[in-house]
Amino acid sequence: MAQKPSIPKGTRDFSPVEMAKRNYIFNTIKEVYALYGFQQIETPAMENLSTLMGKYGEEGDKLLFKILNSGDFLHGMTPEEVANTSTLKLAAKFCEKGLRYDLTVPFARYVVQHREELALPFKRYQIQPVWRADRPQKGRYREFYQCDADVVGSDSLLNEVELMQIVDTVFTKFGVRVCIKVNNRKILTGIAEMIGQADKIVDITVAIDKLDKIGLDAVNAELADNGIPAEAIEKLQPIIQLSGTNTEKLVTMKEVLKDSEIGLKGIEETAFILSKLEGLKNEVELDLTLARGLNYYTGAIFEVKALDVQIGSITGGGRYDNLTGIFGMPGLSGVGISFGADRIFDVLNQLDLYPKEAVNGTKILFVNFGEAEANFCLPVLAQLRSEGISAEIYPDTAKMKKQMSYANAKQIPFVALVGESEMAEGKINLKDMTTGEQQLVTPSELIKILK
Repeated sequence: MAQKPSIPKGTRDFSPVEMAKRNYIFNTIKEVYALYGFQQIETPAMENLSTLMGKYGEEGDKLLFKILNSGDFLHGMTPEEVANTSTLKLAAKFCEKGLRYDLTVPFARYVVQHREELALPFKRYQIQPVWRADRPQKGRYREFYQCDADVVGSDSLLNEVELMQIVDTVFTKFGVRVCIKVNNRKILTGIAEMIGQADKIVDITVAIDKLDKIGLDAVNAELADNGIPAEAIEKLQPIIQLSGTNTEKLVTMKEVLKDSEIGLKGIEETAFILSKLEGLKNEVELDLTLARGLNYYTGAIFEVKALDVQIGSITGGGRYDNLTGIFGMPGLSGVGISFGADRIFDVLNQLDLYPKEAVNGTKILFVNFGEAEANFCLPVLAQLRSEGISAEIYPDTAKMKKQMSYANAKQIPFVALVGESEMAEGKINLKDMTTGEQQLVTPSELIKILK
């Protein structure tokens, strides 16, 4: 008995309907990126391991999918050496390449490698799959897509403003109400200074970033477990629980951080960004508990939450000061965002927001009654396709019931019925599969109806 086929854990097949939905997401994001002058690049699925290793921390290195060298990768090693060498050292010897873990490190490599060809600032977007040898679970996959946009080679805060405008435009097009949360790494550094715990900045922000998930008491307990003194935790409370409008929060924090130069710089940057975002269709909120990977970001940080669905962040990003420094080209600042395509897919599903024209493929099916009828239909099909209308003819002269079942299975909204009488009049009997109504139309009338 043949073994039942399967796919690796943490990967997925996508049906035609699912692909239509995913393409709707990707195409919408691409169109908006292009409106703002971003250009698309692609990088190889596999990179040299020397490019990837050491860029994601020790845990990240373990999650890299490594590719065995082709040919005799054991050449030159004795069985004893193989048996007595650690797994990591063996992997370093046997594997020179790996699947990309994200789009950021390959982008940094791309910028350094092609620096002489690029006009700065360089605005790029990239929509490609990435791979992580993570433990598969609900919502976490080993293969998934990232939809990144970055501007490198410019310190201007107008870049941050435009990226938030892109977020607003994309979710407005999707019909999803969102809250765009904004904060600044410099503000968080200033807060750590203000409570006398500058060296504990990572512990503090990792803890307060969990406020929505675990609640205030659990956050305070985690702070204490990380060695933050009770007095410092007490000073944090009014900041963690700060409410009011964005302007009111900025005024309060300007007073709180009056003795922190870096904190005041963060307030200034945030005030500028927020002042330019007042005309957005979606809500923008200064959230002082937003942290987002503080070892990576150095300035403004962003996160987007859907308002009508319980789900995690669906877009995130921020400013970083040294993207290319890991490849020996320091001092190139950048700012970027990444749309979470898989989570957006789930949000649009839950809210039933996919446009029918984006999901439905074929607009009309011509029933095949025989050779003469098919010959009549073929020029009409060509006309429809030249007008951008998706149309097909059933390839076989099968029973009517089978052909109509095919139309129903593919959710084709219209069916064309052409027999002897229709051919004699040069017309098509058009059936609306939703209402069941039928009408006799000319090819030109058919085009108008379907368009």
